[in-house]
Amino acid sequence: MKKFMNAVDSMVAESLEGFVAAHEQLIAFGAGRKFVRRRTLTTGKVAIISGGGAGHEPMHTGFVGPGMLDAACTGHIFTSPTPDQIVAAIEETDTGAGCLLMVKNYDGDVMNFEMAAEMAAAHHAIDMVVVKDDVAHGSRSQGRRGVAGTLIVEKLIGASAENGAKLQDLKALGDGLNHRIRSMGVALRGVAVPNTRRETSVLGADEMEMGVGIHGEPGRSREAFTNATEIVEALCTAILADMGEVAPANALLFVNGFGGTPSPELYLAYGIARRFLESRGIPVSRSLVGTYVTSLDMAGLSVTLAMLTDAETALWDAPVSTAALNRLR
Repeated sequence: MKKFMNAVDSMVAESLEGFVAAHEQLIAFGAGRKFVRRRTLTTGKVAIISGGGAGHEPMHTGFVGPGMLDAACTGHIFTSPTPDQIVAAIEETDTGAGCLLMVKNYDGDVMNFEMAAEMAAAHHAIDMVVVKDDVAHGSRSQGRRGVAGTLIVEKLIGASAENGAKLQDLKALGDGLNHRIRSMGVALRGVAVPNTRRETSVLGADEMEMGVGIHGEPGRSREAFTNATEIVEALCTAILADMGEVAPANALLFVNGFGGTPSPELYLAYGIARRFLESRGIPVSRSLVGTYVTSLDMAGLSVTLAMLTDAETALWDAPVSTAALNRLR
């Protein structure tokens, strides 16, 4: 396995150093280089903090900046950041209105963010939103993983915080979104993890993994590879079945690449997914296509459907200025 790296142990630190240098107008390292933060903080705004293991870039560091996150903590590859990293981010970015922690629903992430919240609670107002959008795991239960839908939750909460929303209102927004955002992914090739020097799962030439996780975890099933229409429609069918009845809303369709899938294939998948949803009476009003929530070099993609209110759609449309998402109204 060939990787552009000097050593496994220093890969994440060297990558973050280059990332911060490339986007120095937007971001900076926090104290002790334990996290990445906005270069300029807004006094009196609720601080939005997220993080997770490296290997999912541009999530989460790529979403730090005006209109989205105030800070992101990065652990080793596919490993949660430590509580002391998260506490350091809380202490540096809380400008008086408290902090909301944005956490993907994985045991290590939830445990370490909860520990950090307890450690900092004496001096900071803190709450937490745990994102659970993956229909392939823990269906309708607490075990549902947080995957690409995390981007949508972070964008909406970040925009609301920018508008001056209070901590309790941001918490309610995030918890409410959990019921209306669903994702499912598929892999055509496993992810090659540098420290193990092997793929997490080896797929045959005619196999694919349906419902795969963003750390290369096994999915719902290993199936025979087929054409793009059948694959994407299977993902959408699972999403709609899990979402169940939802009130009329604005549909946001997000097709995300896992790191090893080129843009033409992602846009092809988007077209299939959109036609499928609209044929079932779900008109798509907002779209996002690209490589945002990755699993290193995994060949695969995920489909995310978010059913948003008018107010939430306005938050999606609000300006954002980060390394990975950057648009003006």
